[in-house]
Amino acid sequence: MAEPLLEVKNVETYYGLIAGIRGVSLEIQGGSIVTILGANGAGKTTVLKTICGAMAPEKGSVRFAGIDITGSDPDRVSRLGIAHVPEGREVFPFLSTEENLKMGAFTRKSSMFKSDLEEIFEYFPLLKDHRKLAAGFLSGGQQQMLAIGRALMLRPKLMLLDEPSLGLSPKLVRATAEIIESINQDQGVTILLVEQNAQMALEIAHFGYILENGRVVMEDSTSRLSKAADVQEFYLGKKASSVRGKRRWKQRKTWR
Repeated sequence: MAEPLLEVKNVETYYGLIAGIRGVSLEIQGGSIVTILGANGAGKTTVLKTICGAMAPEKGSVRFAGIDITGSDPDRVSRLGIAHVPEGREVFPFLSTEENLKMGAFTRKSSMFKSDLEEIFEYFPLLKDHRKLAAGFLSGGQQQMLAIGRALMLRPKLMLLDEPSLGLSPKLVRATAEIIESINQDQGVTILLVEQNAQMALEIAHFGYILENGRVVMEDSTSRLSKAADVQEFYLGKKASSVRGKRRWKQRKTWR
């Protein structure tokens, strides 16, 4: 097997004295979509922040394209080709849509802005219609499109997406999933997707990791994860039943 594009090995990251992730290891092959699933507080966002340099790990290592980026500044990480789309979108509300997109290309030559912008507008026609509008006036779904488009302006090799479906309608969730698949297939961008919408994540990703209490408790192809009894019951809402049709009492996860 080829060397992974991203390798996280035995990483521990803390919030003060509290461990956010404990001994997390994962690998991402170039050109794939990988998802991280888990409940609130499991450590999903901490993994992304550790990779992009927003948080420095106390232990372990992070390698990207064969380069050790453990504890590197976010500026260096982004210049190497990692784009982070944080939870909550975090657009610049007083800048226009177009200005927000240009902010994503701060490491690129301005002469390339025009063609890059047109490419983004092909993915997100609504952004083109509102290119001069202050981003704070966009809807939640439009702001999510803007956040993804801004990350694409970096022309990344790896995109970190943190809860892109959060707060969106079912229709927009489906549209967002299709956009993520298109970015992966058309642009060849590798994607690490953190999601609470397990159904959507497992449908579009190739491989998945499940985090609980800061640790990886399960990993496999998404086709096999989708069939696992624990994943079906605790993440897909398919209740296990006895022969009488009643749910088993206090079902426990097999990885505990």
